[in-house]
Amino acid sequence: MLQDDRVSLRPLHANDAEAVARLLNNKKIWDNLRDFVPHPYSVEHAVAFIEFAKQHDPQMIFAIDFEGEFCGVISLVAQPDVYRRTAEIGYWIGEPFWNKGIATKAVKLITDYGLHQLDLIRIHTGIYEYNTASMKVLEKCGYKKDGVFEKAIIKNGNIVNEHRYSIIK
Repeated sequence: MLQDDRVSLRPLHANDAEAVARLLNNKKIWDNLRDFVPHPYSVEHAVAFIEFAKQHDPQMIFAIDFEGEFCGVISLVAQPDVYRRTAEIGYWIGEPFWNKGIATKAVKLITDYGLHQLDLIRIHTGIYEYNTASMKVLEKCGYKKDGVFEKAIIKNGNIVNEHRYSIIK
């Protein structure tokens, strides 16, 4: 478990499925995720995701707990081939837990884990242009904006820019 005062990252458990489904079945969250995440999001989707998460060794997908309560998911996706010391970070926080500093603490915890325990050299991500809250989280955690990929994303039928961020060991 990775921990900071009120936020901890731990493995996902089967009994998280209902909370995952309840929190993730929210279009405000889905609007900031990739389309491979189903919407609406069911308990069956959550069960399959949790089983998928358990297959990773080393652990790359974590439940986020706030004061002992499940509130979201954060992960690192290892990149292949010549990018093998790089990972992509992704995360979401359930709406009842927004604006509590949880995402910032979770990103700091997993970034430290990735750079120091997994010995990654680089962690990166892409943020849709309208998700300024996530951009602020990354900036608070030391990520730098690499650039803007113009008209790179199609989400909900809209073409939007993607802001790319990274942190280097």
